[in-house]
This record gives sequence, structure tokens and C-alpha cells, in this order.
Amino acid sequence: MTQGISGSYAINGTNLNLQPTTGRYLPRQSLGFTGDGHPEYVGVREFEMTWQLISMEDAQQLQNFFDALGLTGTAVVDLPEYRVPWSFKSYSGCTLSEPQQDIFFEKHETSVTMLVYGIITE
Repeated sequence: MTQGISGSYAINGTNLNLQPTTGRYLPRQSLGFTGDGHPEYVGVREFEMTWQLISMEDAQQLQNFFDALGLTGTAVVDLPEYRVPWSFKSYSGCTLSEPQQDIFFEKHETSVTMLVYGIITE
């Protein structure tokens, strides 16, 4: 799959029309502890993208990415590389959450969030 423009968020080789206001890797869920007291975690990570204010057209692009995957498809998502500053990487086999938004303001959506699941960083 073609990677988006270097240093930008992209899904399946298509750059997001509006880059997220913020993005972050979410803490992994703990599965418990080993017999010698070490924590065990799930093997994949999640990434959260948020937009403070986004036009209806740009929000529709996010919805279209989600709709294109349906319930069974996966995507290649370009995200900041985990623990590598100022570098983007293409992660394959990812799934997306449906974009969630808060209130409408002046033909825009506010506080839009989209999650990327199934990111293998190691």
C-alpha cells in the first residue's frame, strides 16, 4: 500500500484532508500478572485521533473510511511511529472505530474522535 505524504496521517494511502489536532497511543490493557509478579498486556495497541473543530466534508471523509471497511475489513494506517519522535510509519491490519463527535457549531462538528485498533508496534 502506498504510504501517505511523509509525516502525515493517512488511511489506505489517502491523506486525511484535515490532520488531527491531537493524536496519542492509548495505554494497553493489563491482562493480569505472571506468577512472578510481572504485568502482562495485550499484544496490540490503540491510537486515538481527535479534532477540535472539523468541517462536515472532512468529517464525512472519516466516516467514509469507516464505512469502506465494513465490519470485516482492515486498513493500512499511517501514524506517528511508536516511541520514535518525528517519524511516521504504515501499520497494516488495523481496524477503525466509527467517528464520534460532540455538538455542531457553525456548520462544523466539534470534539471528533476516531480510534485505530490492532496496531502491532513490536
